Amino acid sequence: MTPTDLTAETIVAFIADIFERRGAESYLGEAVTMSQHMLQGAYLAEQAGARDTMVAGALLHDIGHYTNEFGDDYIDQGIDNLHEEAGARVLDRFFPASVTDCIRYHVAAKRYLCATDPSYFDQLSEASVKTLALQGGPMSPDEVAQFETLPNLAAITQVRLWDDAGKDPDMITPPFSHFAPLLQRVADDYKKAKGI
Repeated sequence: MTPTDLTAETIVAFIADIFERRGAESYLGEAVTMSQHMLQGAYLAEQAGARDTMVAGALLHDIGHYTNEFGDDYIDQGIDNLHEEAGARVLDRFFPASVTDCIRYHVAAKRYLCATDPSYFDQLSEASVKTLALQGGPMSPDEVAQFETLPNLAAITQVRLWDDAGKDPDMITPPFSHFAPLLQRVADDYKKAKGI
C-alpha cells in the first residue's frame, strides 16, 4: 500500500505496522523506546478517563518522527520536516483537529507551559530540557497570548503533560492493538462528519 492509497479504513492498520516495525527505536536520549513513550501517553490519557480524541492525540503525538513512512515526497507536499507539524499534516485527512492539534502543538505546549507555570520546567526530563533550547525556549508574552487563542488549548496542554509523564521505563501499558479500535472509531466518526 502506498501513502496515497490510504483511507479512513486503512490508516489505523498502516499506523499499527509503523509501531510494529519502528516502535523499538530509541526516543531521543530518553530511557524508553518511541513506542513505549507514545503508548504510555495514551495509557495515561485512558486511565484519566479522557475522551477518545485526547487518547488518540496522546498516542499519535510523536508519529511525525516516522513521516518518511508516508512517502518520500512529503516535503514536496509542503509538509515541514519538524516532527510535530509533519505528523499533524499527514494525519489531517484522517482525524479531526481535536486530535491533530494535540500533535501539531505539543512542542509549542512545552514552550507555553514553561512560560506560564513556574513549576513545569523542573518536571522536564534532561532530554526535554535540551530540546527546549532548540525549540525556541519559553514563549514570549505575545506568543503566550496567541497560543491561548487556540480552540483546543486545554486538550493540547493536557496531552503535553501526558507526553512528559510517558517516559517511565518501568510503566507497563497495553499494546497498540488495545488502542486500535479507538483510533478507528475516531477516524470513522471524522469521515462521517465530513460526509465522505
